[in-house]
Amino acid sequence: MSREPSDLASRLAREAEAVCRHYLFHGKRSGRHWVVGDVHNTPGRSLFVRLQESPKGAAGKWTDAATGEHGDLLDIIRESLGLRDFGEVANEARRFLKLPRSEQQPTPRPIRPAVPAGSREAARRLFAMSSAIEGTVVEMYLQGRGIADIHHGGCLRFHPRCYYRPDEHLPTETWPAMIACVTDLDGRISGVHRTWLDPDGFDRVRLGKAPIDTPRRAMGDLLGNAVRFGVVDDVLAAGEGVETMLSLRNVLPTLPMTAALSANHLSAMLLPSGLRRLYVARDADAAGEAAQAVLTRRAEDAGVEAVPLSPRLGDFNEDLHIFGLEALRAALWHQLVPEDVARFLHAPTIGAE
Repeated sequence: MSREPSDLASRLAREAEAVCRHYLFHGKRSGRHWVVGDVHNTPGRSLFVRLQESPKGAAGKWTDAATGEHGDLLDIIRESLGLRDFGEVANEARRFLKLPRSEQQPTPRPIRPAVPAGSREAARRLFAMSSAIEGTVVEMYLQGRGIADIHHGGCLRFHPRCYYRPDEHLPTETWPAMIACVTDLDGRISGVHRTWLDPDGFDRVRLGKAPIDTPRRAMGDLLGNAVRFGVVDDVLAAGEGVETMLSLRNVLPTLPMTAALSANHLSAMLLPSGLRRLYVARDADAAGEAAQAVLTRRAEDAGVEAVPLSPRLGDFNEDLHIFGLEALRAALWHQLVPEDVARFLHAPTIGAE
């Protein structure tokens, strides 16, 4: 059996800092470790690569404190470059070490244990690997959608190279993405929603999303759960899309809200205990109307007052983008229960339509 994987790993370990400087250049040295966000070279301080052998372990070994993953420098090369075949990883390692390319087919290297694709744990790992949205293409994307003040409460993050696979027959791509965490009623992450974005910024044709067939996908356990903005007390607004609810948060930043991510999931969303009033922010289509009817009936059966919120156009993000903040504020003024106007909404500007 070929010893090439262990030989290459040992050679790389002797050049651990040089390997990190080349493949994890967004990190920096901290004592005897190289510190970076993750194996994809994201800025941050979650992943630690040991640069020198010590009683705690060999040089070149790494651990991601956010996910519990660990490995060696061959894993770093594979993940940072998005390689899949070990032959490609071996050739890249030999190129870095200035060794001749191997003429023999390398023995396949076992892939480090991975959680099932699409699982709760995979969703939690992806969210942990992501970073704050401030100053990123996520912020640019949302502002391009008219959401000037992004009251997301920490449930949105940015991943610079989020995997996207068009289908099982095509290779995996990487695009920057907005990552929204989906949580259950106890606040535990049960899934994530990914919106892949155009790295060049906002585009009016695609509205800032990446030029791919399905720029939105969710993973994990979604049924009954939602993306949550704020902590629910006795009043809650619920709708479908993340951008829809963030648009309402621009006007009602202290009103807790949830985005169920689709009409079907909105109709099945679990209601928190102690809820007294539920605003249903429907999309203006047949699916939105059906979801509103089902959720309203479920809320009333639970003794919760259900109040519809209806956009002028297709959804509240479209209203915000086309008519502006003050027009949206004025429209909500007439749809909210009076006591919630005083509690959550400031008076609209005089003359707003």
